[in-house]
Amino acid sequence: MARGVYIHIPFCHQICNYCDFNKFYFKNQPVDEYIEALGKEMALTTEKHPETFRNIETIFLGGGTPTALSPEQLDKLLTSIHTYIPMNSVTEFTSEANPDELSAAKLQVLFDGGVNRLSMGVQSFDQGLLQKIGRTHSNDHVYETIALARKIGFRNISIDLMYGLPGQTMAQWKDSLAKAFTLDLPHFSAYSLIVEPKTIFYNQYAKGKLYLPTEDLEADMYDVLMQQMALHGLQQYEISNFAKPGYHSEHNKIYWDNDEYAGFGAGAHGYLAGIRYSNHGPLKKYMEAVEANELPIVHAHEVSQVEKREEQMFLGLRKTEGVMHSIYEEKFKTPMTAHYDVVIKDLVSKGLLEQDELGVRLTRKGRFVGNEVFQQFLLED
Repeated sequence: MARGVYIHIPFCHQICNYCDFNKFYFKNQPVDEYIEALGKEMALTTEKHPETFRNIETIFLGGGTPTALSPEQLDKLLTSIHTYIPMNSVTEFTSEANPDELSAAKLQVLFDGGVNRLSMGVQSFDQGLLQKIGRTHSNDHVYETIALARKIGFRNISIDLMYGLPGQTMAQWKDSLAKAFTLDLPHFSAYSLIVEPKTIFYNQYAKGKLYLPTEDLEADMYDVLMQQMALHGLQQYEISNFAKPGYHSEHNKIYWDNDEYAGFGAGAHGYLAGIRYSNHGPLKKYMEAVEANELPIVHAHEVSQVEKREEQMFLGLRKTEGVMHSIYEEKFKTPMTAHYDVVIKDLVSKGLLEQDELGVRLTRKGRFVGNEVFQQFLLED
């Protein structure tokens, strides 16, 4: 049973230097035709899995950049969503957004269309760093857009921040955090830069032209992040996410809980009826499949019980509450210790995990080396 829906809008007016998501420059793209194809894909999928979509809790518009669309295109997209996705159980409807693209008209269309949460890509409040990473907005765009969104009625607003950026200093990071806190937002996400293949930064790195902070400095930035969020009353509920009570990202928790969700759009990923799948990335292939009344799936994999157990652990351990013994046993009909007792005891002895009668979770020390901890749960045959 799917809990959430992800919808991919792969268009951008500017490509960020670090982004490895499926995306295309907006100009001269078949945007209107793509929105039509999304509606057809939703119709095909809900026809194939009618029971699966009865109790959808969350919808997430991601990209690319959903706010690259015009108000009219956004309205058309939202109309399709309301047509094909049952909305009776939806409590959280998020759209990603760029601060310099959210006009009053777009915000009003989103709000009227049921979107009740905005996730804005701010990344930094240092203009020089923004230029380095390929962002086009200014701090004024951020302040003005958030004020406008609040005026229209949005209360659940989150911004993304990044650290470990090329040439970034601790002073710059602390300054960005200080400016972010003046916004008094209920949610923040903060990610360290990962240099991914097929990005501008990867090409620079391969040529020895990308100068990144040291691992020690990056770890210190993460330490400062956790300290400052706590000081400002924001609870860390996942490795990279912080919120005031009642403002956790419910959609992202579906991923970390290892529950099922539908993915629509070019390059989108989903997890339905025990199958993890991904769609065609190229627009032409995606749209041709849908126009032929076929699901645009290019890869599909039936997840084995071993993989489900592994995913339950390494995804669930991203949450500060960790993996609950009761939920694990309910899903797999055996205690967690039946599969991972040795691994858990070893990680507890190293101070990277803690375990009690409720479950197992990363320690503060473990959060700094989360990926290394997660890998220990991928040892099953």
